[in-house]
Amino acid sequence: MRSSKSRSRGKNRNNNRPSGNIVNRVFDSSGPEGKVRGTPQQIIDKYNQLFRDAQLAGDRVDAENFAQHAEHYTRMLAEAMREQESRREEQERQRQAERDRQAERDRQAQADRDRNQAQQQQPDRAPQSDAPQPASVSDADVIEPQGSDDNGLVETPEAQEKPKPRRRRKPKSEDSAPPAPEAAE
Repeated sequence: MRSSKSRSRGKNRNNNRPSGNIVNRVFDSSGPEGKVRGTPQQIIDKYNQLFRDAQLAGDRVDAENFAQHAEHYTRMLAEAMREQESRREEQERQRQAERDRQAERDRQAQADRDRNQAQQQQPDRAPQSDAPQPASVSDADVIEPQGSDDNGLVETPEAQEKPKPRRRRKPKSEDSAPPAPEAAE
């Protein structure tokens, strides 16, 4: 004997309404006058026409039946329109949120460009940074290795101090002063 699973293979037993655009979907409606085929709006129009015809003929039972069929499709169409509207609003909210995020990124990029331009215009100033600056180190904080005068730096010719030439001073005492030139006679 076969299980029920094997018999239902390939058949869609989903009782939910099919997803998709109901507004443009074609339905087959089995009404009292036979099948009516079309989109929900076309079926509504057809049942409303049948309702008016039944009223004019004096058939209240058929008129009520056609009115109920038209009302059913009117509700389906209204629900589909509400769903479409809610989807459209959700998409619009998502688009607006993305536009807001993009505008924030654009503002940040513009601020960065302005900051870079200001730094380029003032190259002598040190660039401002949001990071904390290290504390300055005083000479008392530096530990020199004992027995070594080498500070680890390489001396360059520009860094070497040139001795200043000494000026010869004239002695202030008279006896040490050179003799004054005598006038020629």
